[in-house]
Amino acid sequence: MKKHLFLLTFILLSASYSFSQTSTEQEIKKLSMDKWQWMADKDVSKLEELFDDKAKFVHMSGSWKTDRELEIIETGSIWYKNAEVHDTAVEISGNTAVVWNRITLTAHVRGSDVENEFTVTEVYQKQGEDWKMLVFTFSSVRDTHEIEH
Repeated sequence: MKKHLFLLTFILLSASYSFSQTSTEQEIKKLSMDKWQWMADKDVSKLEELFDDKAKFVHMSGSWKTDRELEIIETGSIWYKNAEVHDTAVEISGNTAVVWNRITLTAHVRGSDVENEFTVTEVYQKQGEDWKMLVFTFSSVRDTHEIEH
């Protein structure tokens, strides 16, 4: 009987631990998806809250910090019209979350709509009650690329 009670307690504790991890992973995944919509909407005020002041952004055409990324979005020099997310993986370590999104991005750049396949890496850090984005990197990939879970 004690053996069964121990096993049941272990299972309940494991399930509770898994649920809390899953809940945080879901929160980060939702935040990442919301970010794509905010970028499409050019909602700089929400993005400004999300991006850490010292965040780094790496694109096909260069890398820059938060102020420049917000300016690019606000002016529409790159308009992230739609990110079709095909796959997402999230890993949490302490107060750091890493998100990998495999996407097809439709963007308006230099007067034309362009479509590219990317794996986007996002790094978030829990700062107080909020998650702040520290890193946002686009890696060009083939459409057959898969994210290892």
